[in-house]
Amino acid sequence: MTAAFADHRTEGDVDDDHPFIGRVQRYADTVLAPSALHTDRHGVPADRVADLSDLGLLNHLAPSAFGGAAIGRATDRRIHEILSEACLNTWLVWTQHAPVVARVAKAAASDRITGPLVMEILSGRLLLGAALSDVRGYPDRHVSARPTSGGWILSGTVSWVSGWGLSSALLVSGVHAQTERVVTAIVPVSGRMTASPLDLHAAHGSRTERVRIDDVFVPDDSVLDVEPLADWNVVDRASASDARAHHFGVAAAILRELSDESNPRAVDVAAVWRPRLTRLRAAAYRLSDEAASRGDIAYRVAERLATRVAVGEALATISRALVITRAGRGLAADDTAQLHARNALFVLVQGQRSDIRDAQLAQLAR
Repeated sequence: MTAAFADHRTEGDVDDDHPFIGRVQRYADTVLAPSALHTDRHGVPADRVADLSDLGLLNHLAPSAFGGAAIGRATDRRIHEILSEACLNTWLVWTQHAPVVARVAKAAASDRITGPLVMEILSGRLLLGAALSDVRGYPDRHVSARPTSGGWILSGTVSWVSGWGLSSALLVSGVHAQTERVVTAIVPVSGRMTASPLDLHAAHGSRTERVRIDDVFVPDDSVLDVEPLADWNVVDRASASDARAHHFGVAAAILRELSDESNPRAVDVAAVWRPRLTRLRAAAYRLSDEAASRGDIAYRVAERLATRVAVGEALATISRALVITRAGRGLAADDTAQLHARNALFVLVQGQRSDIRDAQLAQLAR
């Protein structure tokens, strides 16, 4: 398991001698981590998509008939930890795609989607981007979906799409305002999409851009779901309330560097915060697994949100400790302390909803 938590195993953890995990770990150690600073400055390179495909990471959640890895929730979480610990930018591009494959497989099995990209996705031969979160901005900001003969027309501006220039297609969610339904569809990248660069200071290398979708027709056989907006919001709130594997991947990277410092006070910080984060990690994964086993997405969501808030506070503290340890009068661009500090800030704001933001601010106000 992640080195930072190696002496603090929790129920449901998987062994790192799992063959699939071993391959991913070797790639993270030899390719991702050594180039993380370069990737943050210059962007995730195009050949990394081919690497992820060769590793089986673009369809590890697909059925075995398509080359899927037949792994469970704990193993999948471990992969997220490994990738985010080594290179958060690469993880961010990959995680737009990876969870969608299982969703596509389920829809394909019931013949809900039969579009030409389905087999490419399930076989791990292309990378998907995600354009989903603007539904949270409805009615002020969202992609519109309007019905037409044989499908839907999507139009609007997506606030951010990670992996732009690497993805062959996007998973887009639009809202049909008249019925307040969310339409989620697979849309090939085309000339009807226009991207504008974003000057991001965190996850700068994730190739995240703002994308305008101009009246793109999506046939019914490329539509994954049409669901009530209220249902979408319940699922989104519950999912966004969780402390996720990448939070602990970022934490592992920071704890490892603190432990390796020559300043004994920095080592003390790692020694104090490692068991605290281990407990939070165990709680987050236990609550998530319980919700999944019960089939209740909103199970103990307040407790899950409180755990996420606590993890965010812990990340802010340990990243600040690493900055203090390295600082004199400034931090050079090649110092990983500033990278980890920006990564910690990114996971604080990622997936933000008003209720999550309020919970974080309420904690700080106390």
